[in-house]
Amino acid sequence: MLVHRSGSPHRTRSLATVAGALLALFALLLGLPGSATAAATPAKDAPEPSHPAQDWAGSQIAAHEGTGSVRPATGLLAGVEGVDVSGHQGNVDWSALWNSGVKFAYVKATESTTYTNPSFAQQYNGSYTIGMIRGAYHFATPNTSSGAAQANYFVDHGGGWSKDGKTLPGALDMEYNPYGDTCYGMTATGLVNWMKDWFATYKSRTGRDAVIYTSTSWWKQCTGNNTGFGSVNPLWVPRYGSSVGELPGGWGFHTIWQYTSTGPNVGDHNSFNGAYDRLQALANG
Repeated sequence: MLVHRSGSPHRTRSLATVAGALLALFALLLGLPGSATAAATPAKDAPEPSHPAQDWAGSQIAAHEGTGSVRPATGLLAGVEGVDVSGHQGNVDWSALWNSGVKFAYVKATESTTYTNPSFAQQYNGSYTIGMIRGAYHFATPNTSSGAAQANYFVDHGGGWSKDGKTLPGALDMEYNPYGDTCYGMTATGLVNWMKDWFATYKSRTGRDAVIYTSTSWWKQCTGNNTGFGSVNPLWVPRYGSSVGELPGGWGFHTIWQYTSTGPNVGDHNSFNGAYDRLQALANG
C-alpha cells in the first residue's frame, strides 16, 4: 500500500539547514555562546576609515570621557615628560618642546591598512634629532582588517624598532571607534583575539612586545576587563585629571600616563612612570 509522506528527506535536510543558519544568526546578533568565532573575523564589507587624520591617541577619549586641563601644578606627577602627536599637528616645533622639558614622544604612523601620517617623517625624525627618545603608534580599526594585516602595515610604514637607545617599542592605540559602534561591532572575545594577533605579529617582526594605549572605561566595556595582557604589554593609559585613577584589568601599574589632551605648545602631554634611565631601558628592551 502506498503511504503518502508529508515531506522528502531532501526537504527535511534543507529546512534543518535554514533553521541552523537562523539560530547562528540570532546567536551572533545577541552575543550568545558560539558567536565569538564569527565576531573575531573583521567584517569584509567594513568601510575604510573616512577621516583618519582626525584620529589620534586620545581623540575619542576626550569625546567620550571629557577633556583635561594643563599639567597640575601640585607636583603630583613624577617621571619624564613626553608628548604624542599625529598628522593633526602637522610640522612640530621640536625645539620649543625640548626646551620646555619634553624628553620623549610617540608619533602616529598608521591607521588600518590604508592611512599613513603625512607628517610622520618630520615628527618622528625631528623628535629624534632634537634629542628625544621616540616611538611610533598605530590607531587600530579592528573591523576593517585582521590584526596581523594591520601590524604588518604599521611595521612597513614607520612602526619598526631598532636597539639604538632612542627608539621606543611600537604602541597599539585601542579606543572608542570614531566611525560607529564603540566596540567595532565585535565581541569581547573577538577584540581580544584581534589584539593577540596584532601583538604576536608585531613581536615576530621586531622582537619587541608592543605598548598598548587604552582607557579603563573602554577596556571594561569592550574586552570585559580582560586580564591577559598586563604581564606582557606596557600600559599607556589616558586619564585627564590629577591622578591616574583605576587601571584596566591585568595591570598593577602604568608605564605612561596621558594626563591631558590640552597641553602647552602642541600635542597631548604624557608622563613616563619612572626616571629617565628606566625610559632608556624601555627603549633598549
